[in-house]
Amino acid sequence: MSNAYPEPRRFPGHMRAADADRAIVTDLLSAAYAEGRLTREEHDSRLAQAMEAKTFDDLRGLTDDLVPGSNTGRTIGAFSSAGAPHIDRSGAETEAETTFAIFGGMERAGSWRARRNISNLTAFGGSSFDFRDAVFTSDEVTINIFCAFGGVDVVVPEGVNVRNETVAIFGGSDVKNITPAPGGPTVILKGLVLFGGIDAKGKRRH
Repeated sequence: MSNAYPEPRRFPGHMRAADADRAIVTDLLSAAYAEGRLTREEHDSRLAQAMEAKTFDDLRGLTDDLVPGSNTGRTIGAFSSAGAPHIDRSGAETEAETTFAIFGGMERAGSWRARRNISNLTAFGGSSFDFRDAVFTSDEVTINIFCAFGGVDVVVPEGVNVRNETVAIFGGSDVKNITPAPGGPTVILKGLVLFGGIDAKGKRRH
């Protein structure tokens, strides 16, 4: 099975690159050097240019001849600008992910792959889904929730929509600080809340 890098999404070249964008490129360059696709001199030269890059155009020229056919095993779907969610449909799982928080806690945070469907059971505990650094494998992520005497927190970055279709009985289900993002991925909340709460909110990336 090929582990080739997907074609990066094309942000306007004049946009300023962030530290995270430069880090993606330096990692790719190091992997290419380890595979023998760059000489030591080429690697050192491109690495120095990446560290000094100011815009996406500055970065693209350093990787255009490296992205196709890479076998590093690491997937980089796009330069991840601060306002653009990362979507990578390659290798998407078709089965739902099942999560539990019973008399305890469950957390999905950091760099994780969000499947199209997630089932969550929270009882006398707490669950947290933080999508700020998540990789979306679909334009829509549906979380089917049953929450009783507990709480579920959902955090999304700018550029991600939230649609709340849950039913709350003797509990609450709130969505706040979400800026509509036409064309952006959507997290859909479904299910039932009994004597508990769901809190979905927008936050800036770390």
